[in-house]
Amino acid sequence: MGALPLSGYKVLDLTIARAGPTAVRLLADWGADVIKIEPPATAGSITGTRRGPDEQNLHRNKRGLCIDLKNKAGHVLFLDLAKQADVIVENFRADVKHRLQIDYESVRAVNERVIYASISGFGQEGPYRDRPGVDQIVQGMSGLMSITGEPGRGPMRVGIAISDTAAGMFLGQGILLALLDRERTGKGQWVHTSLLESMLSKLDFQGARYTMLGDVPAQQGNDHPTAFPMGTFACADGFVNIAAPTERMWASFLDAVEDDDLRHREEYASARDRLHHKQQLKVDMESAIASFSTLELVEKLNDAGVPCGPINDIKEGFDNPQAEFLRMQVPAPHADLGDVQLIRSPINLSSHAHPEAFHHAAPDPGEHSRDVLASFDIDEARIKSLVEEGAVA
Repeated sequence: MGALPLSGYKVLDLTIARAGPTAVRLLADWGADVIKIEPPATAGSITGTRRGPDEQNLHRNKRGLCIDLKNKAGHVLFLDLAKQADVIVENFRADVKHRLQIDYESVRAVNERVIYASISGFGQEGPYRDRPGVDQIVQGMSGLMSITGEPGRGPMRVGIAISDTAAGMFLGQGILLALLDRERTGKGQWVHTSLLESMLSKLDFQGARYTMLGDVPAQQGNDHPTAFPMGTFACADGFVNIAAPTERMWASFLDAVEDDDLRHREEYASARDRLHHKQQLKVDMESAIASFSTLELVEKLNDAGVPCGPINDIKEGFDNPQAEFLRMQVPAPHADLGDVQLIRSPINLSSHAHPEAFHHAAPDPGEHSRDVLASFDIDEARIKSLVEEGAVA
């Protein structure tokens, strides 16, 4: 396989938790040389979380380097690496990165072409800039929890770390935009986003209903907020999702389940009528499909052009024939754990087939320190001195 799209770019990864590593993972998966920098205090912690599934999936394809940024020699070393870096990604609080003198202005002073990328909870400026921000806090603060779950049951958290992963995805896009801009201008820049900005953006059409119309959407459970029938329905052996909101889909649904009674009910004559009477229609639809199994409905309705799917658990989600065909699980070689199965990038490029395996699994802290420094033209005598001073591990 030829060089990947980001081959040749050097990335210094100072991130922790999930949002920042999600952004950096995009770069690592597509060929960038990503150096995960951690403090020496974590060196030797080769068991536990780093070797668990979460961190393995977040940090695959990276090399590990331990630097004490509070150590004077360690700080000088970091700036020397920054001189050669294309991208630096961090999610420190503003006061921390300025205290460590690794903020954008400090780095730009030694490398005007660097793309400096930051994620925070609430933004780099503003009244909440210094608040600690984590996914669930932002899910609640953004309004997401107010539209998630069933009416009358109280707010509900989305089942994944949606604000973390969304912010990471947006920052990754921002980094790529900045790299493209640098090709044109020759200059680097500061790219940043926050969990709050990302979640307000992700509210999308519900958010626009408020910004344009002043409408405050509410919880709809498993039903679509503005179209029906589009939601979850009980059948003989479980539940299925069915989407039949258009006139054509509604007619096809009735043909497939052979229900003439619903076809001739005046209260269900139009899409507007069906939405207005959605509660009773849900009861009547579940009666119409009560004798069908999940498998029967999925096959029958899809054949009729009506979107229908099962409610899978995680195992079923990964093990279904389409997911297996797409090869969403890819092995990553690890010296001690063997091949660990991780989740590949969802991006598909016609000129770059997905590799049969990741280049390597997530590194232990400092696993590649000497090799990384050598690749930045740091000579052996200086490496030895840095280790003796406690600046590197």
